[in-house]
Amino acid sequence: MSTTVPSGANLRALLSSLSAAAAASSSGFAENATGAAPDTAYGLAQCRGGIVGGGNGTSCRSCLDDSVRDAAKACPGEKSAVIISDYCLVRYSNASFAGAADERTVKLWWNTDNATQPERFKSLLGTLMGNLTDAAARASSPLMFAAGETDLPPFTKIYGMAQCTRDLAAGDCYRCLVGAVNNIPKCCDGKQGGQVITRSCSIRFEVYPFFDAQAAKAAMSPAPAPAPVTTPTGVNGSNHTVSKSVIVPVTVGVAVLLVVILLLIALCLCKRNRKPHKHMMIGSVDLGDEDEMRGSESLLYDLSTLRAATANFSEENKLGEGGFGPVYKGTLQNGQEIAVKRLSATSHQGQLEMKNEVVLVAKLQHKNLVRLLGCCIEEREKILVYEFLCNKSLDTILFDTSRQQDLNWEQRFKIIEGIGRGLLYLHEDSRLKIIHRDLKASNILLDVDMNPKISDFGLAKLFNMEASVANTSRIAGTYGYMAPEYALHGIFSAKSDVFSYGVLLLEIVTGRRNTCLHDSEDLLAFVIPAQILSKVWRHWSRGGAGELLDGCPAAGRRPQELLRCIHVGLLCVQEDPQLRPGMAAVVVMLNSRSVTLPAPSAPAFGLREPWDRRKPAAGGGGGRCAGEEHGSRGSYGCSIAVDKRRFCL
Repeated sequence: MSTTVPSGANLRALLSSLSAAAAASSSGFAENATGAAPDTAYGLAQCRGGIVGGGNGTSCRSCLDDSVRDAAKACPGEKSAVIISDYCLVRYSNASFAGAADERTVKLWWNTDNATQPERFKSLLGTLMGNLTDAAARASSPLMFAAGETDLPPFTKIYGMAQCTRDLAAGDCYRCLVGAVNNIPKCCDGKQGGQVITRSCSIRFEVYPFFDAQAAKAAMSPAPAPAPVTTPTGVNGSNHTVSKSVIVPVTVGVAVLLVVILLLIALCLCKRNRKPHKHMMIGSVDLGDEDEMRGSESLLYDLSTLRAATANFSEENKLGEGGFGPVYKGTLQNGQEIAVKRLSATSHQGQLEMKNEVVLVAKLQHKNLVRLLGCCIEEREKILVYEFLCNKSLDTILFDTSRQQDLNWEQRFKIIEGIGRGLLYLHEDSRLKIIHRDLKASNILLDVDMNPKISDFGLAKLFNMEASVANTSRIAGTYGYMAPEYALHGIFSAKSDVFSYGVLLLEIVTGRRNTCLHDSEDLLAFVIPAQILSKVWRHWSRGGAGELLDGCPAAGRRPQELLRCIHVGLLCVQEDPQLRPGMAAVVVMLNSRSVTLPAPSAPAFGLREPWDRRKPAAGGGGGRCAGEEHGSRGSYGCSIAVDKRRFCL
């Protein structure tokens, strides 16, 4: 293999040509080489099946352009690299790799939630991934891509996908995918989702749809049903034969089960026509031996009732737009006011939002948590119904210069304390251990007496009582409130909620939003000076905080209490999660002047680029990949995980 790094000009020409050619191709694939030996750069680019064609050409080109830009930023000076995201792949090297399968695993991701019915889940997953592996590697499949789903009764579906780079022969593609499937137990055994990625192929499975079913079906060429093949081992621990059809065949037993389920559904519908409200069981939460917590009851509302209450979801009744859809004010026939969250039909997260809210929030009872009244699942609608809080969300008052002076210090301290107690309940005092993951001013609702209530549990995660830390590849939340370890590496814990609480506390004290000078969803360019954190720290370290309080009315201020709140806020936003106090300690610190507070260390002012290249150590070659414990270095360069599952190797 050549040790020469392709010149910048050759590499730029190669990447530009690959992006344009792949986006223009009906197959979404292109390979090319530029420059003369020994300075030749070889590369390929492709978009995922279901993304090319079918009106998705723009998404294909956008993904490729982003990946090309990311390669230039993240991997300068590398002999070879691969940039992989959910929708596309770009790869280059100083040596030709066309047609050669590289089966070495480069990245494993997994959903932190455990699968229900784990043995049944494992068996169905093995069958599904075996079918998809065979379909993607089929010689008549030009896109070398397959996606499908299978039912896990009574309510769950398992979605899967398999694909290879389109320079491979069918046999090489099959071997690569078999190896990827065999890696599932290493990362994802018993989990609700997972992803195994190599340079030449990848597989993924989830319990929610992560691909467009119609586009995926169009991307897969039909083929005659061949003889059965053996499912790769490693998923269910034994070999067995499966059909080559991507859609899992329905056996006689499953058909009988489906008939029974349909009869039960018909019976439920008949009952609902006679009764406007009823209770239903939605999902289950596996908490080991705590059987009384398995399952969750919630009042089911008719869609017609909610349409009437909100004047058919009229704009006049619209309270705002949440992360998963609009929220409306409604009034029931008995005069009760309600808040109606209509989950977006286009959001893949809607199903998870519904499950989180109904299964988790219905079990929580605390005066500082918003109360879930019920839900509606009818005519493809997914609707959540909450108590109505007349003062709306905290941000509508706190950051409105014409209203923030109406929020006096006594009210602000009550809000700070109430949010703290609500968060403590989630982390330690409830029957469940829940990490909110999206604590911010717009998710704090205020009742008529200005009591705060934490809302929006769509991103919340249920923790095992013994667990302290988890990680996820699907980073979601709000920049400015996200702890650095979560935003950069997907690591979350109670301490990441504490960080968000600290930011919120400082916003309430100062009346200033923690705005960002450079807001970007792409962590490849994500360097954000958190204005409030840096300003508060600067003034605090100089021994004064008076200039920070112009957003807090002077009347009724309690200087010692106010300074103590700032001190606690700085303790919560320290960069090292181990140094942040737990919420139990925070509540004590806020309410007891006899407790001596430790000196805070510098907060996480912003998020530094994780691939910040540094001067090599003496005798070392090349730049160092910062955060190397999260990646690897070899002849292929460094592997770095960033947002949107895009990374460089």
